[in-house]
Amino acid sequence: MTALQTTTPAWANAPLRLRAARRLSTSAVARRLFLDRQVDFWLGQLHPAWSLTELRARVVQVIDETHDVKTFVLQPGGAWPGHRAGQYVPVEVEIDGVRVRRCYSIASAPGDARVAITVKRVPGGRVSGFLHDHVRAGAVLGLGAPAGDFVLGDAAGSGLLLLSGGSGVTPGMSMLRELAARGEVRDVVFLHAARSAADVIFRDELRSLDRAHRGLRVILRLDDEALAGPLDEAELRARVPDFAARETFLCGPPGMMDAMERLWAGAGARDRLHLERFVAARPRAATPTEGVTLRLSRSGRSLPVGPGTVLEQLERAGERPAYGCRMGICQTCRCRKRTGTVLDVLTGAVSSEPDEEIRLCVSVARSDLDLAL
Repeated sequence: MTALQTTTPAWANAPLRLRAARRLSTSAVARRLFLDRQVDFWLGQLHPAWSLTELRARVVQVIDETHDVKTFVLQPGGAWPGHRAGQYVPVEVEIDGVRVRRCYSIASAPGDARVAITVKRVPGGRVSGFLHDHVRAGAVLGLGAPAGDFVLGDAAGSGLLLLSGGSGVTPGMSMLRELAARGEVRDVVFLHAARSAADVIFRDELRSLDRAHRGLRVILRLDDEALAGPLDEAELRARVPDFAARETFLCGPPGMMDAMERLWAGAGARDRLHLERFVAARPRAATPTEGVTLRLSRSGRSLPVGPGTVLEQLERAGERPAYGCRMGICQTCRCRKRTGTVLDVLTGAVSSEPDEEIRLCVSVARSDLDLAL
């Protein structure tokens, strides 16, 4: 008797091959992840700023700018993507076993081999105080990708006004350094307001640049020398008569920012004014919410909602969501809201869309919320 022989069609084994390929793919991914972690570990042993999975930088110099401002010169690892003048960078440090992130404007020009951030000590500031008190040359900081749209763009080094107050000088300094490096300082006014000469960040460099470039006019407006109060319209018109015709980049304390924004709007030149705030604009009033619950879908926790933003609610409950600027700019605290209604305290917009991204630091609950946390 001849045995019956059957031939299995090629398509019949396709699911088996597919499953085998998936197992092989999963195995390869696992091996790659394991090897990457091993490589990452040994890279860290050779140089603390080297990593395949994280962006890090070694502090190579700490410069005392004023009594409460320091510049940290950083040597980033090879993964640093580069920045544009005027952008900021998230900086991460570990404090008491907890990773904390803040955003700081980059002071160095884009073409520099090293990256500099200039940090003012904020009274009670957790990260600024840590950087000032504990970070020295040789320390390693975590970095995020540079971001922000407060950049020169198509604005050339002519017909330009860089206007700043206090530590708001940092992004403008990055722009001025870039223009100087490119030899494009043709018609630039740099007006900086500070409490006194001792409080002027980059004072010596600004004076040196002023002497070196015919197309630059540096104006240091000092409170202790001014006859009146803060910089106002009359003084600005006297110092920079053509301010409304200049492409202007403004960064400073809230009072100064608000006053200048009104002035540019009144002059019909609001479209030529670019703003970078390092303190959140005054939020719109938010009515208290009672009987509302915040549910964290991943952990299964349910929290009663009290006053404040969603970020503040989470922190009071012992959660540690990632955040940076705390004013709705850096996007570090973005989180998916599965269901519920929130109010944006900066814009006043109310949204009930399901499965949308919200910024925890500027969102207030207006109903029960379900977050992907």
